[in-house]
Amino acid sequence: MSAFLENFAERFAALNKDNLDLLGELYSDDVLFRDPLHEVHGLNEMRRYFAELYANVEALHFEFHGFDQVADGEGYLRWTMRYRHPRLRGGAEIAVEGCSHLLWRDRVYQHRDYFDAGALLYEHLPLLGSVIAWLKRRLA
Repeated sequence: MSAFLENFAERFAALNKDNLDLLGELYSDDVLFRDPLHEVHGLNEMRRYFAELYANVEALHFEFHGFDQVADGEGYLRWTMRYRHPRLRGGAEIAVEGCSHLLWRDRVYQHRDYFDAGALLYEHLPLLGSVIAWLKRRLA
């Protein structure tokens, strides 16, 4: 288990809308952040992205349950994200499993999240959610 990954995960899980200045302690100025829905270049853009993210949800929490260092300065975090959004699923909690691939020196300079975008968002939209549910039943 990597001390860097454990420390990063603990500090990342403590982020909220009121302490996004702490992103600079976790990420380099030239960080590249990608997930299935976004690509963000640089620390300033990342702060804006996280500010929007926290402004649009009622609750957001990460539980980390895997810390896998695969090389010097490279590893994966496995996690469950739990969030509530007033316009998704009637404001009920939504849980999504995922993992993050991180590259770091003293701070993370590349962060890529892998998760099911449908489970995060699309399946919970009123019209699109029913279409996705129908498609999943047909393909099963």
